[in-house]
Amino acid sequence: MTLKTILAAATLAALGTGLAAQEVKIGIAAEPYPPFASLDSSGTWVGWEVDVIDAVCKAAELNCVITPVAWDGIIPSLTGGQIDAIMASMSITEERMKTIDFSDPYYNTPTLVVADKAANIDATPEGLKGKIIGVQASTIHQAYAQEYFKDAAEIRIYQTQDEANQDLVAGRIDATQADSIAMADFVSTDAGACCEIKGNVADDPAILGLGVGAGVRKDDDALREALNKGIAAILADGTHAEITSHYFKASIY
Repeated sequence: MTLKTILAAATLAALGTGLAAQEVKIGIAAEPYPPFASLDSSGTWVGWEVDVIDAVCKAAELNCVITPVAWDGIIPSLTGGQIDAIMASMSITEERMKTIDFSDPYYNTPTLVVADKAANIDATPEGLKGKIIGVQASTIHQAYAQEYFKDAAEIRIYQTQDEANQDLVAGRIDATQADSIAMADFVSTDAGACCEIKGNVADDPAILGLGVGAGVRKDDDALREALNKGIAAILADGTHAEITSHYFKASIY
C-alpha cells in the first residue's frame, strides 16, 4: 500500500461516522441522458446510473442526495463546493484528472458514430469526409472529434446530446458521436428509427479515458475511498449486475 492509500484509509476510518451523517450531494447532468438518467412523468430522476448511485451510497453508508447540474458547469460546481461528487457518465481522463480526482470505474463502454441508415458513412476521418458531425459540448466526444475529424468534417457543438440527436433526425447534421449504450438506446426508439450505428471510433485512452468513475475534489480522499468501497461492494455482491440486467442485455462493466 502506498502512503497516500494508508492515509486515505485512516482518514476514512476516522471520518466514517461523519460521512455517514452528513449529506453528500451527488451531481448528475440536468439534461436527460437515457437510459442512464432522465426524469419520469412524476419529475423523479430514474435510470441505470441513478440506481447505481443509490446502491453505491447504500453500500458505502453515505447519505446521498441527487443534485442536477448543467453539464458544462458540473466540474466548476464540484470544485466550487456546490456538489460533493459527480456521477454523470463522466469518463476518467488525464485532462480531467488535472482538476479533480476519480473513484474506481463503475462502467465502461465504447464510443461510436451514428448516422442515417442510407448514409455512406463510417467512424473514420475518411468515412466522415465532407460531412457535418454533431457532438455534445465539454465531453470526450467533442475532444475526440476535434482531434481526429477536424480536417475531414465540420464539427457542430451542442449543449446536450438530445439536441444533437434531434438535428440528426431532422437532417441538419450527417452524424453524431457518443457513448455506445446511449446511442443504442436512441436508435431503438421511434425517434431514432431513421438511424443506425456506423461503427466504433478508433480507441484513444488519452482522450476517451479509462472508463467512467465518480469525480471528487482533489484530495477528498475520504469520500473517494468511501465511493470505492461502495462500488467494490455492489460489484462483488451482484447488485451491479442485477441493476444492469434491468436496462441492458450484457454487462457494461
